[in-house]
Amino acid sequence: MTSGYDWETGRGLIRIDDPAEVDAAFERGAGHLGTAVIGLAFNCSLEEASPRIIKAMRLADRDQRGFAFTAAGVAARLNGALTPELYAALRAEGPGRRSIAEYAIDDTLDHVPFRDLPLWLKWWKIVSKVLDKLEAWRLETGYAAESVRKALRRQR
Repeated sequence: MTSGYDWETGRGLIRIDDPAEVDAAFERGAGHLGTAVIGLAFNCSLEEASPRIIKAMRLADRDQRGFAFTAAGVAARLNGALTPELYAALRAEGPGRRSIAEYAIDDTLDHVPFRDLPLWLKWWKIVSKVLDKLEAWRLETGYAAESVRKALRRQR
């Protein structure tokens, strides 16, 4: 651990700010690359971090891939934008409640101006708002029905 980063445990990688060191870690097949790209998202420019985030999104380890998508969300939060390649990677993974990209897409929708979103993500924002409203109405209807049932039961 001469560089201050422990690739075996992941300790300190959240502070990494050297893309070349992350590139070298990819080449030697180091662990905790997903954690490292979160560090790059925090500490480097979007242009420097983006290719490494995308590379980490292709890792075999699902947890580390999940961290790579977290890094994309961090990048969206900090920069108010993503690179075209990151948008493409999010699209390839797909939006939706069961996608590994769900939270990264949510962060992107929350922190990137609507006018700057790619068309597919603009549509997803509209669709997700409609789905959220339908779910709210379903829950309200269920609560109202339960209240009526309780009131009728008390009258008996």
